[in-house]
Amino acid sequence: MSKKIRMLGLLAGAVFVGGLAQQAQAQTVKMTAVAGHPVTLPWVKLADEFFIPELDKRLAAANSKAKFEWNRAWGGTVAKLGTESGAVKDGLAELAFVSTIFEAPKFPLHNVSYVAPFMTDDVRMMSKVIKSVQAKIPAMTEAWTKNNMIFLGGTGLDTYHLFTKNPIGKLEDLQGKKINAPGPSANWVKGTGAVAVAGSLQTYYNDIQTGVTEGALTFVTGAFPIKLIEVAPHITKVNYGAQFAGALVMSKRVFDKLPKDAQKIVMEVGGEYDARFNELLATTSGNLLKQMEANGAKPRDLSAEERKQWAAVLPNVALPWAKDLDSKGMPGSKVLETFIGEFKTAGVSFPRDWSKE
Repeated sequence: MSKKIRMLGLLAGAVFVGGLAQQAQAQTVKMTAVAGHPVTLPWVKLADEFFIPELDKRLAAANSKAKFEWNRAWGGTVAKLGTESGAVKDGLAELAFVSTIFEAPKFPLHNVSYVAPFMTDDVRMMSKVIKSVQAKIPAMTEAWTKNNMIFLGGTGLDTYHLFTKNPIGKLEDLQGKKINAPGPSANWVKGTGAVAVAGSLQTYYNDIQTGVTEGALTFVTGAFPIKLIEVAPHITKVNYGAQFAGALVMSKRVFDKLPKDAQKIVMEVGGEYDARFNELLATTSGNLLKQMEANGAKPRDLSAEERKQWAAVLPNVALPWAKDLDSKGMPGSKVLETFIGEFKTAGVSFPRDWSKE
């Protein structure tokens, strides 16, 4: 064998081995992304159209060894609403939008806004307050990690109103009416004379159309895409307040195995998802309400005095909620006090202080 042939063989071998080494260093992770809600709803839409492509783009631009291969399984195709965290914990999904309102047993502390309504209609402030409380109380962060999740970005919901088939002129008009109210928001019906019926954005339209209920407690950015005003055109603008609704999360098992540069990029894009989402809701809910009016919706504002009356008739479920969690070894009272305290510090005016009897 000539010296030239031997050199070519050695060179080819070096290229082959180098290629194998590069492949070994590269980390392609198969990612199934799940949400019980469809992609038409803003928190899923932003995950699909911003978070995933932006994450891929930044990883490539940084020449990260990590690369994701995505299977988008939105709309309950892999995990039904309320089972998303279980799908991540069990390894069926690597990215998920977890709706804490529908998984209250796993995330009881994160539902504090639902037991203490009427705080603020500013979704950006609600999201900021919840993240501040979470940063101060380790048990809230641990709720994610013990379920094999890394919190990437939280989402609020624009303020809740009452959508009904017939007009509600005064509080007494609710007497005997069946109203869709999901999870903890069922507490907002207690004391009003109405009856809370379980449901979700996927069921409200059909429930009202078929007479199962006569209305729903929901928010404009959720009501608009499901065309709720077709069956419930009367909007009583109770302004129950913006709410914390859930978070975009990544499997901790996956996250912990990523190189440090990729972990940093994941968290950065998650933070931007959070900020973009809450800004999106803050700017679009008013525009959507105007479109609803143009399409036949009939909104009615509550005066400050009426709103105070509506808040006053509700039982204070926040205090027993907090004490119950305290008895189970969770810092329920601390979360409630910190939550209310954040709003007071910010100078927010609200009709009822849920931390008091």
